[in-house]
Amino acid sequence: MFRVCLAAAAALLFAVSNLSAAEPMPLKAGDRIVFLGDSITAGGARPPHGYITVIQAKLNEKHPDLKIECIGAGISGNKVPNLQARVDEDVVAKKPTIVFIYIGINDVWHGEKDPARGTMPDKFTAGLKEVIGKIQAGGARVILCTPTVIGEKKAGANSLDAKLDQYADLSRGLAKELNLELCDLRKAFVDHLAANNPNDAEKGILTPDRVHLNQAGNELVAATMLKTIDP
Repeated sequence: MFRVCLAAAAALLFAVSNLSAAEPMPLKAGDRIVFLGDSITAGGARPPHGYITVIQAKLNEKHPDLKIECIGAGISGNKVPNLQARVDEDVVAKKPTIVFIYIGINDVWHGEKDPARGTMPDKFTAGLKEVIGKIQAGGARVILCTPTVIGEKKAGANSLDAKLDQYADLSRGLAKELNLELCDLRKAFVDHLAANNPNDAEKGILTPDRVHLNQAGNELVAATMLKTIDP
């Protein structure tokens, strides 16, 4: 009987601990959120509609007492190897508590005509692991995003959809392997376009040019990221 009680208690403790681990981590006073990425993230820091400025405004409105700071760290043309080269200076040195990594478009896009200019899958994964490890060593919570779109036609109709799906799966797998939170921006974009692009336009719904974000695209990224940190 004693063993049965011990087993039941252990099972209950395991269930409670798992429930707690699954709950979203609450934001706290003084949180510093760094957004690491490429030109999409650089544009995200531009007011009034950049997704970083939208997130900052919404957090200020909802949690004025927390004094949360949002910091853009996006550079045009960046791929994972570029993040490896600058993560110490542009992220770790800023002492963030939360870091969104939104990368992958250039790793795929730059390799379309010349594979040597892109990032091979093994280097993409290994490079992300290095970047994530350095950020975590500084004590920050890492949220890994999947790459979004290069073209807005229905899923599978854009020339690089298969490659983007592959790299999105690499990020999903890495998040699972490293027990990271995942912000699945690719899924959010594909789902939104399936519902809101009845004429199968190549651009103009979420992007002005197939890649970068218009106001609607910025708002979708902001809403998806906010669900991750402040549901």
